[in-house]
Amino acid sequence: MSPLADAARIPGCFDLAQTLDCGQAFRWRKIKDCPETWEGVAYGRLLRLGSIADGLELFCSAGDLEEVWNRYFDLEEDYPAIRRALSALSPVLEEAVAYAPGIRILRQEPWEALCSFIFSQNNHIPRIKSIIERFCQMFGPPIQQGFHGFPSPETVAALSPGDLEALHAGYRVPYILDAARKVASGEIDLLRIERSPLEYGREELQKIKGVGPKVAECALLYGFHKTRCFPMDVWMKRAMGTLLPGVRPEDLGEYAGIAQQYIFHYSRMHPELF
Repeated sequence: MSPLADAARIPGCFDLAQTLDCGQAFRWRKIKDCPETWEGVAYGRLLRLGSIADGLELFCSAGDLEEVWNRYFDLEEDYPAIRRALSALSPVLEEAVAYAPGIRILRQEPWEALCSFIFSQNNHIPRIKSIIERFCQMFGPPIQQGFHGFPSPETVAALSPGDLEALHAGYRVPYILDAARKVASGEIDLLRIERSPLEYGREELQKIKGVGPKVAECALLYGFHKTRCFPMDVWMKRAMGTLLPGVRPEDLGEYAGIAQQYIFHYSRMHPELF
């Protein structure tokens, strides 16, 4: 079915560029001839969506909006209330929240998020997107011409390092294979991680070769919606030290991961502060 077969409209509750191109998901791209329109694949569905005068237009069936995209875009979460709660913690955080209020955390498929952030290690966004696109084209199920779903852990577990050479993913290849084999065998139970307290997920994901605290934290935040997670790298340590000295991620409460997105975006757009 064409992605333009049906259309649904929702209020303009999030900003497309701030949410889809901020480094939390890697399968979205802007349509060249339509600057306000994006397309991408999630949960085996292809979606095109764009900004319109009074909100956002999603080219999908009503059933897919209800079953997939409402959850994926976290449309039932009260982000204005979250922004108010975070803004009350600090004037600097209030400024960061006000700078990009259209950001929200996507509820991605856990396996895809885990693989994406394994591929992301010591990498930049355009290259991560290229690797993941090749990964899906080579091993993912076809959706329609030019678009594929994300490869399942069972599919990837059956591959060899040589099968993945064309990805040009380097040292990350054995990490992806180890993740796939542990998930496919049930040694790592993604559903149990989703349903369990945060610390369980942190311990389980770091049993995978090459998965340290940063990758685990990203996967848990973006794939399992564990919003207390606060991915920390050199850049974020610098941002926190400059903007919120003395503040620890755990001080930011249950929405620390959402705060991290506001801080990250604000810092990236204000390099003069560093």
